[in-house]
Amino acid sequence: MNIEQARFNMVEQQIRPWEVLDITVLDLLYEVRREDFVPEAWRGLAFVDMEIPLGLGETMLSPKLEARFLQELHLKKSDRVLEVGTGSGYMGALLGRLAGTVTSVEIHPELAAHAAKTLKAHGYDNVQVEVGDAAQGWRPGTQWDVILLTGSVPVLPQPFLDAIAPGGCLLAVVGDAPAMEVIRWKQDAAGALRSETLFETVIPPLHHALQPVRFRF
Repeated sequence: MNIEQARFNMVEQQIRPWEVLDITVLDLLYEVRREDFVPEAWRGLAFVDMEIPLGLGETMLSPKLEARFLQELHLKKSDRVLEVGTGSGYMGALLGRLAGTVTSVEIHPELAAHAAKTLKAHGYDNVQVEVGDAAQGWRPGTQWDVILLTGSVPVLPQPFLDAIAPGGCLLAVVGDAPAMEVIRWKQDAAGALRSETLFETVIPPLHHALQPVRFRF
């Protein structure tokens, strides 16, 4: 099977059946070459429905989850995006094609450097990779039109909600395995914040994620 057939199968057999029907998103999956961001040892599995290891205990999200996240964000070319958890840089590349600017934060310097190099090599100049621990937020006082957490959190820290710009949104996977939900928060122009549970999934946790108070009896 050639690579383009494998890409087609990924979209038609994995992603469309998972309720990803936005034509802009589907077209983007053909444009942004996922295989360019997959570690060489795993490149033959670039389009398989799995979490591909990146080293340092990190993985890429599955293709269908990447696409579903992208669809649920409803990105605009004017959007300023914060991505928490750069990983391979592939999600940042997808975000960068639809948004104005993307700031992507990665806790592992090695992964950040590799992702930044890959993004630059393929012309994703509006995606800026920064190194740091963003589990409790990033750049206090800065607001973003779109915020995406690519690792799960037991509870969402308040600084992330404070960082949603008027009219903006945040998408995160919240909960503990095996019970996690994808929740989208939206802020209207008047500042009212509303949340909506979209679907259930399970993904690895964000490093140093805020832990809720747990009572023992």
